[in-house]
Amino acid sequence: MRFTALIPCCLALLNACSMMKEQKKFDARSQGTITDAAFTQTKRQEPIHPEWLKPSPKPYTLGPGDKLEIEIIGETGTRADTFVTPDSKLYFDLLPGIDVKGKPTTQLREEMEKMLTRYYKQPQVSVTLREVSSQRVWVLGRVNSPGIYPLNRPMRVLDAVTQAGGLFASSFTGTTEELADLSHSFLMRGGKMLPVDFQKLIREGDMSQNIYIEPDDFIYLPSSMTNEIYVLGAVTEPRPVGFMNEMNLITALGRGLGIRPEADLTHVTIVRGSLTEPKIATVNARDIIQGKATNVRLEPGDIVYVPGSGSMSPGGFLRDAVNTFTRLVAANEGNSAGAPNATPIGLNLNIGPSSPTQ
Repeated sequence: MRFTALIPCCLALLNACSMMKEQKKFDARSQGTITDAAFTQTKRQEPIHPEWLKPSPKPYTLGPGDKLEIEIIGETGTRADTFVTPDSKLYFDLLPGIDVKGKPTTQLREEMEKMLTRYYKQPQVSVTLREVSSQRVWVLGRVNSPGIYPLNRPMRVLDAVTQAGGLFASSFTGTTEELADLSHSFLMRGGKMLPVDFQKLIREGDMSQNIYIEPDDFIYLPSSMTNEIYVLGAVTEPRPVGFMNEMNLITALGRGLGIRPEADLTHVTIVRGSLTEPKIATVNARDIIQGKATNVRLEPGDIVYVPGSGSMSPGGFLRDAVNTFTRLVAANEGNSAGAPNATPIGLNLNIGPSSPTQ
């Protein structure tokens, strides 16, 4: 019984030793690096769709937290302020709870008039939306008032940034140049980064990038003072790691706390620069580890993405790397906005075979 109880401890110790050996193996080949020669400039993979530059034709639909003023016209004492409850129900007068989720106010009014015919003769109902809470936009990062804001009117990217107080300015220089990293800023919708170029929009005034916001869009403008790289994909602990002087690819992989069994080390992807038009290098890390190829020097802000086996499309590597990066950042920043003391989240996303539809 004592011997059996020791087995898990022994296995854990062996795994730890194996990881330490792998770390030393990585660090041992840190010399002899190459820099920008390994990278190629990419072009914008996806255009700004014309419909993104127009306000949504869809009417506002109700959800939890929305405040309404409702009145039966001509019936004294029926005016009331009411809220949509967390279970998307609305209560008014003699009516039971009405499910209003996803319904515009016009549809709600029609339904209420039909239901109120039990108690009133030809009732006419007035429904006015007084306060929006269910539809919102996230604006986080280097803005003066980062937070979650109600989407109570048609709003574009610059409107959302302005609502959050604008870009945070340095108290020493009065500028935002060194505070917001526009090349790594992004807008995420439905778990996917849209190709909005914040550098062109904010610094160059390119209004073709100023698209309309939709509910639950996530805008993030990181700090340019952050000195990190991101090790993502098929590694044991995907996460940002602090940048060190003369840091290279193999050192970074070692700081990802190990490689997962399904990792494809022959197609490790490094993404550098703007998220919309980045430089990319796809290198054979296995050859570097074995001393058959030259290491690659990294820079602050680089994304190191280890794909899973079966991922063979370079275009897919770039797409998966950027999507995984934006999801990781959005998850951690959104988590912190809702719970400031929350533990950072690690993500293992899109490490399987690439799909052209992702």
